[in-house]
Amino acid sequence: MSKDAILSAIRRGLHRGPLPQDQQAMLRARMAHPPRHLIPARSQLPRPAQVALFIHNVEKEFGTVERVAEATDVPASLAQYLAAQNLPSRFVMAPHPELQALPWDRAPLLAFEARRAEATDLVSLTHGFAGVAETGTLMLPSEPTRPTTLNLLSDTAVVLLRASAIVGPYEDAWDRLRARGEGMPRNVMFVTGPSRSADIEQTLELGAHGPRRLHIILLDDDAAAI
Repeated sequence: MSKDAILSAIRRGLHRGPLPQDQQAMLRARMAHPPRHLIPARSQLPRPAQVALFIHNVEKEFGTVERVAEATDVPASLAQYLAAQNLPSRFVMAPHPELQALPWDRAPLLAFEARRAEATDLVSLTHGFAGVAETGTLMLPSEPTRPTTLNLLSDTAVVLLRASAIVGPYEDAWDRLRARGEGMPRNVMFVTGPSRSADIEQTLELGAHGPRRLHIILLDDDAAAI
């Protein structure tokens, strides 16, 4: 059923007729050019400072970041991180073209499966769509190449993010998503640090509702950000 058919059915159920033409035009204009709200000045920085702010905010929220110069460095970076954390070398990976194209043969001890995550998976690797410097937040839209389960089920979540995908405020991240021209995904997750809760006796517990660890491998692909 099309969107117009669904909205028409809702209007009929509410005993309302079709929207007047002027309201339809106003709604289309608003969707085509969403209004921008007041944007905090703290994220309006030169590119190097913007990336530095993103990293600072990730680490402030108990996440970790490793910067790599080339995509070919990613497998070794991941292997070193897993070894340092005493984690298994087997992981589940998002079936994203950029991840699948990495030279995994350079880290022969690593083993992975490209699929959705399951409750028994300890480590996952996914591809970050955007990073928000304002709060150190990852934007992770759902799509076949970025299964949402990878953000929720594994104990340790690793995300590959390009420096060129870091923006200042949330509004710029939404603009980046709209610019794809593919419409809105079914789900968009914003992830700021590992899952945590202090509901019980105000004691911070990591991994309460999702990954206990969040590690970002930041690919320095933006010369202006270095």
